[in-house]
Amino acid sequence: MTDLSEVFGDGGALASVISAYSPRAAQIEMAQAIADAIADQRHLIAEAGTGTGKTFAYLIPAILSRKKVIVSTGTKNLQDQLFNKDIPLIRKALPRMPFKASLLKGRGNYLCTYRLEQALNASFGYGKEEAAALAQIKAWSKRTKVGDVSEVVDVHDGDPVWFHATSTADNCLGQDCPDYADCFLTKARKQAQEADIVVVNHHLLCADWSIREIGFGELLPDAEVVIIDEAHQLADTASNFLGVTLSGKQLTDLADDTLAEYFTDAKDMPDLRTACEDLQLEVKDMRLAFGLELRRGDWRDIETNPKLVGALESLQKQLARLTNQLERASVRGKGLESCFDRAETLDMQLETLINDQDGQWIKWYETYSKSFTLSRTPLDIAKEFRGFMARHKASWIFTSATLSVANNFVHFAKSLGLSSELGRSWESPFDYPNQALFYHPKGLPQPSDPAFTDKILEFALPVLEASRGRAFFLFTSHRALQRAAQLLEGKIDHPLLVQGSRSKGVLLDQFKELGNAVLLATASFWEGVDVRGDALSCVIIDKLPFASPGDPVLKARMNALEKQGRNPFFEQQLPAAIIMLRQGVGRLIRDVNDRGVLMVCDPRLLKKSYGQMFLDSVPAMRRSRDIEDVRRFFAGEE
Repeated sequence: MTDLSEVFGDGGALASVISAYSPRAAQIEMAQAIADAIADQRHLIAEAGTGTGKTFAYLIPAILSRKKVIVSTGTKNLQDQLFNKDIPLIRKALPRMPFKASLLKGRGNYLCTYRLEQALNASFGYGKEEAAALAQIKAWSKRTKVGDVSEVVDVHDGDPVWFHATSTADNCLGQDCPDYADCFLTKARKQAQEADIVVVNHHLLCADWSIREIGFGELLPDAEVVIIDEAHQLADTASNFLGVTLSGKQLTDLADDTLAEYFTDAKDMPDLRTACEDLQLEVKDMRLAFGLELRRGDWRDIETNPKLVGALESLQKQLARLTNQLERASVRGKGLESCFDRAETLDMQLETLINDQDGQWIKWYETYSKSFTLSRTPLDIAKEFRGFMARHKASWIFTSATLSVANNFVHFAKSLGLSSELGRSWESPFDYPNQALFYHPKGLPQPSDPAFTDKILEFALPVLEASRGRAFFLFTSHRALQRAAQLLEGKIDHPLLVQGSRSKGVLLDQFKELGNAVLLATASFWEGVDVRGDALSCVIIDKLPFASPGDPVLKARMNALEKQGRNPFFEQQLPAAIIMLRQGVGRLIRDVNDRGVLMVCDPRLLKKSYGQMFLDSVPAMRRSRDIEDVRRFFAGEE
């Protein structure tokens, strides 16, 4: 079966396994364009509006091509959905087209039995909760077949205890590991080598590119088709992987692992233990030197602050001391040898970060509640990515609902060194003019107003009342989110859910179950969230989502564009903000039966010349500046 109409058509293969299936012209056209690109060994940028059905539009021609295919997604959740839901459905629809599919995640998603045993046998104790979690992981380890940590319901995959039961590229012993023959990660990689369709995520794809994950690098050379879903996220992910990032956590983990090995194989080397403990203290001192505020800043902040310069020098000196001690101890066992290799690598990375003066890199730092990161990021990845594609002679398909800005692909194409001529777009099949209303009230305050959040709530409250809750209120900053949470408490008759109070998954489940809640959220809820039906009938956005001009990475890229005589606002800031807004708007209508109101509280939408570019980039829907139209819409009136 190679005719796509037999798969997607009325009475076709998909109709036989999906109830109430109806063909979508845009989906069939997109599938044909992808099939042609694969057959002709060409690249394609394929933008598909919400509801097009892009997953089947790229999976089915890829499977029918009988080529080795890698599908890379933006998140692990989407990975799981593709592998556990979409691919089995296609396999059922195409029984005469057998194919092998494999799911491959980063090593941190797989149980490491060696490290789990090391943790359980460690001489230092654990707190009550940590010990209970390790016991649950141990019980699960005896029955799991694939070792995917997401299987453990009672221990959240973000729980720090997983550090003791998973490996990193730094601490993995590789073929020297006594448990290597039963390694879950090795088995997953072997299955990926043998599969026709391999589902990965952007982090893993970029780890392969930067050759940081030894082993996965063997996958890409064999791929004949590479499909990048949620492709609008790829440039940022790739940029992080092509740089150097050293974290306080990495240094602390090194010290912790070395101490565990010390108690096993090197108790007669007290200087090694002292070096570990001193490094742990220096990491804490470095974090304190940054101050209490959580921030992301330019490297010059470090260079011009004597306290930070001193802390960094002490940190480097202490890391070098531990490296020297580990070199002496490395002959004692594979674990200590691995720690020495890690220490050497981290020492070199820190040296690079401190002394690098190359103008092609951006140096910056970020602080967290208990840790920090020091980073070097490439100014531009387009040339590198073009070379990466050239080395792997595959057909590359880039797809997402948001790749164009005002109907052109220049911004996305430039970010990856592609030709914008590769772009094709298919609009959403949803009837936005009848399903949605765009509300933009008169008299909104300027975003620069110190009381902006307070004032826009006065405009948002009548909308939330008319919608009977059922809303996402999306913010561009955590500060605005927290202020709104304070002000809305007790002012609305609907459940109030606030990002950060619980995990994202739990909040989303609560939102769907309650059916009338108002969820306040920032960046992570702007995209990749799917709520169908009446539970989400209103999306309110506080500001046009421009990135902070003070962000060190953005600032450096804008300065570089200025030096080239180009316009950084129109080439960098504006396109990125438009794509982000499109993602936020995309939360509203997720199904043919959905109805909802979009409210944008930023007056720049109409008062600035660039506002029209935002309006031209979102789906065409009825617009109003009158709250009565919102009330009529929710009352079911025309």
